[in-house]
Amino acid sequence: MSNWSAPKHTAVLVLEDGTTIYGFGVGATGESVGEVCFNTSMTGYQEILTDPSYSEQIVTFTFPHIGNVGTNDEDIETSNPSKGAARGLIIREAITNPSNYRSQSHFDAWLTQHNLIGISGVDTRAITIQIRENGMFNAAIAHSPNGEFDIAALQEKAKSFRGLEGADLAVEVTTDNVYDWQQALWQWDTGFADGQPRKHVVAIDYGIKQNILRSLAEVGLKLTIVPASTDFQSIEALNADGYFLSNGPGDPAATGSHALETIKQLVATGKPVFGICLGHQLLGLALGARTVKMPQGHHGANHPVKDLTTGKVEITSMNHGFAIDTQSLPSDVSQTHVSLFDGSNCGIQLNGKPVFSVQYHPEASPGPQDSHYIFERFVAALEN
Repeated sequence: MSNWSAPKHTAVLVLEDGTTIYGFGVGATGESVGEVCFNTSMTGYQEILTDPSYSEQIVTFTFPHIGNVGTNDEDIETSNPSKGAARGLIIREAITNPSNYRSQSHFDAWLTQHNLIGISGVDTRAITIQIRENGMFNAAIAHSPNGEFDIAALQEKAKSFRGLEGADLAVEVTTDNVYDWQQALWQWDTGFADGQPRKHVVAIDYGIKQNILRSLAEVGLKLTIVPASTDFQSIEALNADGYFLSNGPGDPAATGSHALETIKQLVATGKPVFGICLGHQLLGLALGARTVKMPQGHHGANHPVKDLTTGKVEITSMNHGFAIDTQSLPSDVSQTHVSLFDGSNCGIQLNGKPVFSVQYHPEASPGPQDSHYIFERFVAALEN
């Protein structure tokens, strides 16, 4: 007779409808709650989990092997590690030992250090299908080494989670202080170096990724980063050549309640304005469009987008759960980019003005580098 017995489950995912999924805990112990989304990227799990745009979300990775290249101090995207980003993660396979020359620590140890709760041994395909067919859902995730869970209490936490609609999360993840930035992109085997600034740009931080800052510095921009609530007069006093509206989490309509007036005033200066992701949605709202909550959102590094100004198709990195309603664009705003997955809006421009934005992430962290040209477009607008 065999003495084998099934390993004891040490983690659980409890959906708001009571569906309970058992697995094995990774990372920190404890409980967390958030909106469950899925990400199709094959690389960049560390960048994804530290992207402030994932605030109050639990990320399901569709790629089965997560953690096999370890972690390091250079691939963190948030500028405010103490404020966190993602709430947790769901993965298929157990975390293996790292195998990469840049690795500084095991992924499991890194998760614990950053207080991220994960569950492995889960059918991530089933969760992905559930989201695709029925939309993103709220859930509680828990990791307990003794395998004891209060399922009813976890379900109640999932049911009472406020969700992302109506949530202004930018104010929770933004910087507390004004600071300058000149560090450019990481180079193979040489690391980071400062860019050679030709123009000065103020970046409003709604949850900005560090690789966006590096991409802007790479094309010759000196950056001054300001908190999300900074008023127009304070921004104007910095005497910049243009303005950048950053990515970030939450409902753009909620953030717009305090951000739109400032953005309208920035547009009125006639100086170039460029936005990415949440910054794109906020610019759209400021110009008179509407935003909508997407059923499953776009999360991954393989999203095809067509640039309507050139006719070219680029493979992009995306992370958003809200989008501009194309039908709501006013007559003086043109659609410049469109998703080839579902036809949703991925870019706009104010006609005749150096004011534009894109829904995707041209900084590609993680992801392909087809879209880096958009930073050059911004520099061209500044120089013209």
